[in-house]
Amino acid sequence: MSSSSSSWLTRTETTSDVPTVQALTLAAFGRAHEADLLAALRTDAGWIDGLSFVATVATDATDTPVAHVVLSRAHIGDVPALAMGPVSVHPDHQRTGAGSATVRAALAAARAMGERFVFLLGHPTYYPRFGFVRASAHGVVLTMDAPDEAWMALSLNEGDPLPSGTARWAAAFAV
Repeated sequence: MSSSSSSWLTRTETTSDVPTVQALTLAAFGRAHEADLLAALRTDAGWIDGLSFVATVATDATDTPVAHVVLSRAHIGDVPALAMGPVSVHPDHQRTGAGSATVRAALAAARAMGERFVFLLGHPTYYPRFGFVRASAHGVVLTMDAPDEAWMALSLNEGDPLPSGTARWAAAFAV
């Protein structure tokens, strides 16, 4: 599955991408925790094939990932949902649209697969552009301390209200 967005091509992650995705996640965050999380998710029951996306530079013949996002199985109460993992963008490509292209591709794939809800802990000025709203305002609660404005959720189907309940991530998130 590929789509272009400006100068970005987005596609599902392949096994040959794994080392590059690990390296770009480490470069983006500077801490091994996020890269280790991705490795753990790949072996976790929360992993869903087709919901881990990369963005590459459209003019780069090597097709090297410069951005990555993963969605994994989660729940809001008893309702199946997805959790968005770290969105990694290589420092050389930050603020260029690579991360946005990757997030849009992952959300479109989730919609196409019939998924209904996504939640995340993220930057409160970045994620609303994709439709994310403050989760607590809809009765979606966390079992850990986190800034309320960073706790967000999205209904992938317009008009489909978010369920209320406690969010549960894949075991690899250790939340």
